[in-house]
This record gives sequence, C-alpha cells and structure tokens, in this order.
Amino acid sequence: MPHSKGEGTIGNMHRYPLLESVDLPPDLKHLSPDELTRLADELRDFLIATVSRTGGHLAAGLGVVELTIALHYVFDTPYDRLVWDVGHQAYPHKILTGRRERMATLRQKDGLSGFPRRQESEYDTFGTGHSSTSIGAALGMAAAAKQQRVRRHVVAVIGDAAMSAGMAFEALNHAGGLDLDILVVLNDNDMSISPPVGAFSNHLARMLSGKLYTTVREGGKSALSRLPNLSELVGRWEEHMKGMVMPGTLFEELGFNYIGPVDGHDLETLVTTLDNMKTMRGPRLLHVVTKKGKGYRPAESDPCFYHGVTPFNPDTGKMEKKAAGGPTYTQIFGDWICDAARADSRLVGITPAMREGSGLVRFSREFPERYFDVSIAEQHAVTFAAGIACEGGKPVVAIYSTFLQRAYDQLIHDVALQNLDVTFAVDRAGQVGADGATHAGSFDLTYARALPNMVVMAPADEKECRVMLQTAYEHPGPALVRYPRGSGPGVEIDTALKTLPVGKGELIRNGASGVALLAFGSLVSSALEAGDRMKASVANMRFIKPLDCELVLQLADNHELLVTLEENVVQGGAGSAVNEYLVSLMHPVKVLNLGLPDRFIEHASCDEQLREAGLDVESIVRSVTAAQQNNKRLLSGKPGRFDSKA
Repeated sequence: MPHSKGEGTIGNMHRYPLLESVDLPPDLKHLSPDELTRLADELRDFLIATVSRTGGHLAAGLGVVELTIALHYVFDTPYDRLVWDVGHQAYPHKILTGRRERMATLRQKDGLSGFPRRQESEYDTFGTGHSSTSIGAALGMAAAAKQQRVRRHVVAVIGDAAMSAGMAFEALNHAGGLDLDILVVLNDNDMSISPPVGAFSNHLARMLSGKLYTTVREGGKSALSRLPNLSELVGRWEEHMKGMVMPGTLFEELGFNYIGPVDGHDLETLVTTLDNMKTMRGPRLLHVVTKKGKGYRPAESDPCFYHGVTPFNPDTGKMEKKAAGGPTYTQIFGDWICDAARADSRLVGITPAMREGSGLVRFSREFPERYFDVSIAEQHAVTFAAGIACEGGKPVVAIYSTFLQRAYDQLIHDVALQNLDVTFAVDRAGQVGADGATHAGSFDLTYARALPNMVVMAPADEKECRVMLQTAYEHPGPALVRYPRGSGPGVEIDTALKTLPVGKGELIRNGASGVALLAFGSLVSSALEAGDRMKASVANMRFIKPLDCELVLQLADNHELLVTLEENVVQGGAGSAVNEYLVSLMHPVKVLNLGLPDRFIEHASCDEQLREAGLDVESIVRSVTAAQQNNKRLLSGKPGRFDSKA
C-alpha cells in the first residue's frame, strides 16, 4: 500500500489489520497466499512509519519484506534456526517476532537494538552487527544439531556484499565438505530482474527444487554410478547445462545444491521454492534477487542514502534538519586526504566498503586511479596496503575502529612487524550512539598501543585532527589516528598541511588543587570543563604511543593525584601506559584511571553512553572528588574507600 499523507504513525494499528493479527510467526500459517501479499504491503508501510520516527537502517529491510514473511511462514522458527547476516535487514523480522509494539523504542536507551540480539528474543538465534558471520554461525548450529541428534532446519540469510568477505567463503568451503543440512539464502540486491528473466528464473527454480527433478537427479546418479564413463558424462552434462543458464557454478563447485535466481518479491515463488528446499538434504543455496528500498520511492532511487537514516518525513523522504554545527571528523578526514593527495602523488586511499561512511566520496571522484574499495574485506585491506607500502607507495587506510578489529593479525604481522609506512585513519572511535556495542570503537587504543613500531594518537579537536593525519602520513612507519563520530568542539581548522612533533603533548591549564587531568583525544574538552570546576591542571596528551613521558613526570612531581581520561577501555589503554611508566620509576604519585568500564555499553545516545561510563563532566568531577577524599583519609592513617561506577 502506498504511504499516504497524514497517515502511517506507529500507533495507528487500525491501518494494519493483517499485521495486527500476527503477533508471532505461527500466526502467519493461518493466512492465505493473498493475505500474505497484503501483509507484505502493511509490513512495508509500518516499517517506513517506524523508522521515519526513530531513524535506523531502512533500505535493506524494505528489500527483504517478502523474504522475511516467506522464511517464517515455511520454517518453524525459533525451533528452526534463522540467522541474519549483519542485521541491517532484520527490522521486518523483529516486527513479526513479538516486538511490533516496541518498535517505537528502536535504537534508544533501554529499547530495541538495531541488530539481532540473543538477549532480546529467542527468535534472534545469533547476535550480529559485523558482516559475513551468518554462514559460519549457522554451520555451527547445524553441526550441534547433528551431534545432539536433533532434527531441525538451519537457515543463513546473507547479502551479496557480505558474501564478498573471505569469512563467508571460508564457511562455504567448510560447509561443502560436511554432511550437514544447511540452507544459505543469498540476498542479491545488486541487480534487478527484468520481467522475462524473472519469469524464466522463477520457473527454473521451481523445477530444480521440485521433487521430480530431485528424484531424477539423485536416482540417475545412483543408477549410473556403476557405469563410470556414463556417470562422468552425465555429471559433466549436468554441470555445463546448469552453468549455461545459472550463475551457480561456483556454489556447486563448493558442494552446494544451487537454486535460483528467484524474484525475492514474489511471495508465491519464495514459499514454493523454500517448501521444496526443506525436503532436500545437505548444503543448499537459494539465490534471491531483491530491490533495496523496495516499495518506497526515495529509498529505491537512492538506497545508499537511505541505508541508514535519521528521522525523516515519510511523505517526502526528507531528513530532519540538524542543528547547525561545524564539520564532522569524517569530513575533516575527507578534505585532508584530497589535499594531501594533491601534494603527494604517492598517496593511495583504501577502504573496506565504507566509502561514504569514511569520507572518501570526494577522493574517489578526484583521484579514481588512486582509490581502492576492496569490498567487505578488512584483512585484505590492511595487507593490500602493506604491499603498496613495500613498493614505495603511501597508503592511507580509512576504516572504522570496530572494523579494524577484524584485521588485527594483519595489523601486527603484515604492517607493524615489517615497520611499513601505512597510515590508519580510524573513524568512530569511542562510543557511537544508537548502533551500540557492536559498532563502538572501545578497544583500539589498547590493541594498537601493544604493537611495536606503531605510533598512536588521538586529537582533541578538529584542527588537531587534520594536523595529526598529516603527522601520521609523514611518519616513516605505521601510524594510527583515531577520532570520534560526529563533530568536535568547534575549533577553527587550519587547512595547511602541518605536523606535530611525535610524542609531545601540551599542558593547557595550570591548576592549584593538586590534581592533574591527563586527557587523551575526545575527552580533552570535558577535562577542561571539569578542570575549571576543580581548579585542576589539564594536559592534552595527544599521543598514546609514544607517550610524552617528560610531561607525565612533570605532572607527577608537582601534583598529588593524576587522573587519566580516555574514551577507550581502561584495560591496557592510555591510562595503563601512564601507570606502566610511573611504576617503572617507582613514583609515589596516586593515579586514577577513568575510561570505558569492563562491560559492553548498549545502544543509547552518545551523551547517555558517556554518562553510563562515568565520562561526562559531572561524573568526572564526582570520581575525582571521591578519589581526593579517599587519598586524604589514607594519608591521615584512617581506612578509606573509593567507590565509583567508572
């Protein structure tokens, strides 16, 4: 049903009579084929109404409405396991699995997660957020079912982009060598099916998944197995015939029975084909072609823009206007890399399928021959950069903090160990808001600081971010700059290509309270505000590695309490670097480390997440005051106790 003006609010469930009758997947089985089609229209309209208010991932979910209905209609979920890859497309799944009434809380504190989550519903069989994990997880579930002698179906739904990652092919290769019942649904939204091709493909899929073809195929193989020459001929004939009419030869070679492609918006075909494939055994792959953004014209026209959205007007598709502010750190990086590329022809930009998110759109247009999108292949991105550096190139890898985690061995073995000149521009460091724990950059200071040869820095503001990027680029070895999501404190940017002395911080406020705040990166502005309240000294440390030991010692000699502040886990982070240095000197100064706690912080606004972590200004002041009081009690010989949620 088209989205009409003035309608579509989440509360007006009278507009969705069929959807209101479906509280859980078993309710689908009472609907007729015509009702299932009408349900798809209602579900799509409800999804648009929901996400227009909450923001979130839209286009991917619109593309799998019919597929979601068909899967829950055919299979007995949650007994049968359904694993969604990444989870961008799982909103329709959430709506049909008992969470329709809570969709208004999507991606908000204490509300529904934007991704499948085992703690949220028994229908979410595997927690996701990073891509290309579904086949491996589903294969593990199938193996467990066989060991436990449990008869159940296991289905993995993976997109064509996620299928490009090595991890997906590792799982496919493993599955093809096992006698396990697993169905992989490849959701291909990178092309469209014209009506003639669609009709032929759907007919072919029905035929190849039907009992007649399966019986003849398997029976013929059995009968001809005693005649080696004929058996080989028939096998070759079958392979070539299927290869001529379908793009499934690769999957057949991996040991999968390939069916498709089918129109992913034709519910009747989907249901029939899935029903047929339920009776098959072993690894099977159904190739489904869908249109990202299906049913909502703005999203169909620009599915990339509507992949992840802020609240918008559902009638026009226009996003709510944001308050005027300065450029984001992502934009600062995008401008810097273009300027640096003009100044140095050796510069090459690399991203693992995050051109828009990492700020490389302009660079890709201005320097197309020096731009490489390696698809969802973070490990390859890092090793590819290492290869370029071996030949005298100057690669810049633009990557999210949470995705660099996936290439840690390559960071160690292929870059740091060989001391290669690779620059890492690490976006989304620290808390990221509504995307939650799966996308938070909570660990990069810890895992990067541990590596020999690596320079690690974090800017306090926009101006410093640009200067640090240039510093990292000119450093003759591996260097990493990590910066947060969104905008900075509003410092004016100098567009010159300037650098900083490596390993040098700065004292930006002298205090008289005996307390010094040593702030790393995004928390410098909060440290200044807290320092003003407490009359404390404040240092912008800038470098996590190499640490400015001279500045640390100066502060330790002149203060009773040092407080380290970082938007990274405390374990092994910047504060740990300060601790290690002071312990090596056996320095008596007291140190308080404030950072992210030893638990995952769930989705909420960034401000709410920082408050939960004890890293907002009020919490910092409270924690430091408690530490001061505790220190005074200890000095006086009285028992002390320090209690802080940080």
